[in-house]
Amino acid sequence: MPQPPIRAGRGAQINTANPYHNLRYDELPDPEDELRTQLIPTHPKTILNKITSPDLGNGYGLNCYQGCEHGCVYCFARTTHQYWGYSAGIDFEQKILYKAEAPALLRSTLLKKNYQPMPVMMSGNTDSYQPAEKKLRLTRQCLEVLSELQHPFGLITKNSLILRDLDLIAAAAQDDLVHVALSITTLNEDVRRMLEPRTSSIAQRFRAVEELSKAGVPVTVNIAPIIPGLTEHEVLGIAKRAADAGARRIGYAIVRLNDEIGTIFTDWAHKMIPDRAEKVLSKIRECRGGNLEERRFGFRHRGEGEVARMIGQHYQLAKRKYFPGEPDWPAYNFDLFEARRRPQLSLF
Repeated sequence: MPQPPIRAGRGAQINTANPYHNLRYDELPDPEDELRTQLIPTHPKTILNKITSPDLGNGYGLNCYQGCEHGCVYCFARTTHQYWGYSAGIDFEQKILYKAEAPALLRSTLLKKNYQPMPVMMSGNTDSYQPAEKKLRLTRQCLEVLSELQHPFGLITKNSLILRDLDLIAAAAQDDLVHVALSITTLNEDVRRMLEPRTSSIAQRFRAVEELSKAGVPVTVNIAPIIPGLTEHEVLGIAKRAADAGARRIGYAIVRLNDEIGTIFTDWAHKMIPDRAEKVLSKIRECRGGNLEERRFGFRHRGEGEVARMIGQHYQLAKRKYFPGEPDWPAYNFDLFEARRRPQLSLF
């Protein structure tokens, strides 16, 4: 039986079934149709979600978008698309839900009398600077609200579009209001295009690290996710490039493939890297107690077993070699926000 053609420009090559809605996708969209991104408005009543994971620390998550056109095949957020009635596969990359009311909801939330200040983390689920942002500018508008109220925030992205907002981000950095993280998975552009087909190139991401750092913004480079058997040998190389570009810190995480993401990634591996597919999948299982997935706090990012231990050793070596000593990493400053919102609250 002939294999279906590789779907260029997409990470996922299939649409997996949706376990919440009993939906199955026996027929895939025409390749030309699936390349046309659909922007779908949603109308939430709230915009901030309290972060409860002990692996991530305190804060709120803010996501202007659901789904992500970047198409990273391993993305942990894929399964959230199923709550909206879509597939975690191609649908996640093609059907982008956006929250037009996000900036107004953010403002009203921050000015509530009972609001408890914590950092607002943007891109906790899907990337705030994915291609849709260039047109919709919801991230930009939310940053304008945060900047006006002088509220601390964090940004995580794989897109150099973040440099469009350098004016707001650099100004916030002067008052210790912002932390930025750029995720870099590989230095190999061929691998990047397969894994993350619509992200910015590696060179563009390092340029973003450099420009942000020159502007005084504290930047972390996340070597994430590390994919055993495919990218684990690149830890030292990425760390060196990050240090040369001015990053103040590095972090790392090993890939985890929960639920339908395991099916999507397995299908992708056999189609895109058939000669290495079983080696890669086997090494991921070695880091995950014989499985592809991991839900346990404390193990989700670091893994376990000999392969995970060796990756951890490479990371520690990279830190000692390229990021020695304590990083110059500012704490978030909440004093300005508290002072700014007092006169605002008196209006209500």
